[in-house]
This record gives sequence, C-alpha cells and structure tokens, in this order.
Amino acid sequence: MTLRLYDTATRSVRDFVPREAGKVGVYLCGLTLQAPPHIGHLRSGVNYDVLRRWLLAAGYQVTFIRNLTDIDDKLLVKSGEQGRPFWSIAYANELLLAESYRALNVLPPTYEPRATGHIPEMHELIVKLIADGHAYPATDGSGDVYFDVASWPAYGSLSGQSPDAMQSAGDAPDRGKRDPRDFALWKGAKPDEPADAYWPSPWGLGRPGWHIECSAMCWRYLGPEFDIHGGGLDLTFPHHENEVAQSKAAGLPFARYWVHHGLLSIGGAKMGKSAGNALDLAYVDSLGVRPVELRYYYAAAHYRSVIDYSEDSLREAATAYRRIEGFVQRAAERVGAGQPGELPAGFVAAMNDDLNTSAALAVLQQHLRDGNTALSTGDDVTVRTTLAVVRAMLDILGIDPLSPAWTGGGRSDDLRAVVDSLIALALEQRAQARGRKDWTAADAVRDQLKLAGVVVEDTPQGPRWTIGEQD
Repeated sequence: MTLRLYDTATRSVRDFVPREAGKVGVYLCGLTLQAPPHIGHLRSGVNYDVLRRWLLAAGYQVTFIRNLTDIDDKLLVKSGEQGRPFWSIAYANELLLAESYRALNVLPPTYEPRATGHIPEMHELIVKLIADGHAYPATDGSGDVYFDVASWPAYGSLSGQSPDAMQSAGDAPDRGKRDPRDFALWKGAKPDEPADAYWPSPWGLGRPGWHIECSAMCWRYLGPEFDIHGGGLDLTFPHHENEVAQSKAAGLPFARYWVHHGLLSIGGAKMGKSAGNALDLAYVDSLGVRPVELRYYYAAAHYRSVIDYSEDSLREAATAYRRIEGFVQRAAERVGAGQPGELPAGFVAAMNDDLNTSAALAVLQQHLRDGNTALSTGDDVTVRTTLAVVRAMLDILGIDPLSPAWTGGGRSDDLRAVVDSLIALALEQRAQARGRKDWTAADAVRDQLKLAGVVVEDTPQGPRWTIGEQD
C-alpha cells in the first residue's frame, strides 16, 4: 500500500510519489530561538520524527533539514530587554532545544542550518527577484527590500486566502511599500537596534526578513525542488505562503507536498511564552511523567489534530504507556528481549493512511491483549512472537522501552542505577521479612514502595518492580 499524505496545497490526501525514486528530501521549519522550547514546540519535532522513521522503514534514503531562526525582530527585542547579544540568547536556546529533542528520542536532522549562516544565498534570491520584477528596494532610504505581492497572481493559493481580503503584512512600516500586503525580504539597519545585528548587502547594512531564510536554506540543502515541506498549521499563512511566492517567483519549483501538523493548545488557547502558558520538559518531569511518556502522548493523537493539553490527559497517556512497557518488560524477562519483528498489516495500513498513529496504536493494543493472555497461560511461543511484533511497532513510533534511547546513556541512566539499588535494598528487606514469616513487615515494605509509585509483583522468577499502576 502506498503512503498517502494530506497535502495542504491541494487540500486532499494524495499518494506520496518522491521526486527521485528511493530518496526523500524533507524540510521542517524549526524554532525561532528567542525563548526556550515548550512542549507545544516539541510536538513538531516528534510528529516529523515519526514521519521520518516511517519513510526510513519503507526503505527511503531521507535527507531531513530542520532550520533554526537565530536572527529576527523578536530576538532583537529580547536582546534589548536582557542586555545580552542576540546571538547569545539564540545559542543558549538552541542548546536547550537540542537537549529536549534528545530527551524525546528525536533523531538528529541530516543538517540543522542557522539563518545567519545563509546570508549569501538570501542575497542571491533577492537579486533575482528584483531583476525579474517581483521585488523592489524601498525608496524611503530605509534600505528595506520588499516582495511585490501583486506581481505574483498565484499568491494565496497555499492557504486559500484571497489577496484582496488580506491586510498589511505588518513586518515593516507601510510607508516604504508599494502595497501594504508586500512583505520584507531584507530589512535595513535601524539606529535603535543592536550594532552587531547587520550584514552588508547590495542595499546597505541590514538583516534578512523572516520568510526569505527558509527559501534560501531549502534551495541550499535540497535543491530547486524537493519532496516535503513541514511545519505547524499556524505557519501556513503568512510564512509558508510567502515562501511559496518568493521561491516560485525566483524560478524554483519548490515543495511537492505541504504537510502541516496541528497545534498543542492549553485551555483552547495557543501555548506560548507571550501568553504566559508555556510548559517545558522540566514541568512535565515535575508531574512524574517521563519523556518517553510525553512522546507517547504526542503519538497517540493524529498529527493533524489539535491537542488541548491537560494534566489529566497527560497522566492518562503516561498510564497507557506504562501498560505497554509492563508487557514488554514481563515478556522480555520470560523469553528474552529478542529483536523487533515484522510489522502487522493493520499497522502498516494505518501508517500509510496519512500517518494515522491512533489507528496504528489500536492495532498495537490488540497484540498487547494477545501477548498478556499468552503470558498468563504460559504460551511462550506466542509471547516471543508477540513481543517481536509489538517492539517493531513501538520502534516506528520511537517508544520501544528496550531501545538504547531509553535504556542507556546519560544522567537518566545514572539515576536509574541509583533507583535500582535502593529498590533492590528494600526488596531484600521484604524478602528477609517474608523468610521469617513477618508478613506485617513485608507488607509494610511493599506498601511504602507503592506510595512512592513503585509497584511490586511477585513472579516465579522472583519479585519485579515497575513504576506506576499495573493492571
């Protein structure tokens, strides 16, 4: 079955046919680095990581580009507020973002270019747009350069908006524009902005507009035409609309498919620093929810759906994942971890149907029920085959509990070793109490562990423990 993806440009689910057989080029709009990442930002990384893993599982060679916006108006405002260079703020937040993605088992991109590293490519595109009559330098002495929206009749086709109904672009004063809808390709230096936020250009000292950077980086790393352009639904207009216009006006065929993910809201409102409702990984950790459980929370919803965050829904997702994890751990103890096996047809069909992860997880749940039944009846053959199939599905979603991403390396592993030792000591005390038939003391140890969130299960192989409630 062919992978089918919802394409925003055609407003339809289309068969995915790559530009070049066996190869896929993907560009994902990354973060603007004016603030640390929150869990709404991180949904994007996980959603497109699942897409990438599915393409890799299908045998494609994937070039995955995720950019970083390290110069823009918001960063310059933060620079003034904090009394720090804009690049210092951007780099600090870049490191936090990379750490968060590692914690969530998001594969590193093939390349992760910064806007400030691609000024020459931006200049080249702007020069061509001016030469072809699609852009113009402002005549007010500002040094600004604008894209001429009226020169591109197809403007609005991606988002479905009518140019006649559009308001001012709002990214620069209208006085330098021929039309309020025109958007900035290059912004001339301003006396009230940091002196290190400018680059020389044919139009004087200045810095890039927001939209031109992505066209330049797509062109630099993926060529004139590539397969998939991704980003949040909120970027469709104006950012992606402007990317399409300036790229195609410059003669680039650009993206063949536009894949947008739904947002993560809170109380029906968009999550963000400016709204005062941004929640980060440290907050999630304070709830006792692990990064793998947050990743499951993202994957449990279809990528195009809106997730309205609540603490209860996150905890429910964590509990659901712990049930999956519990089966994998019990099965591995019984028959060995083995290796991920073949993907079931139902899972493949769900993933090929516009990455329907919720339907894919329903297939996984059926296999879990079969596996738990086999565990209870001692059917080790079924346990072994089911474990391999379950691990294969979890691997595609990036949440296999036995993957090295979740079992090895880093501070979390050190903490797990400490917890293992402490719980082993408590279980030894319980075993000694049971040996001398002091059932009250043995039950007290078990109850204290349960209060701490550690569930003890007595098995033929000895006591085993898990975090959280088990069925």
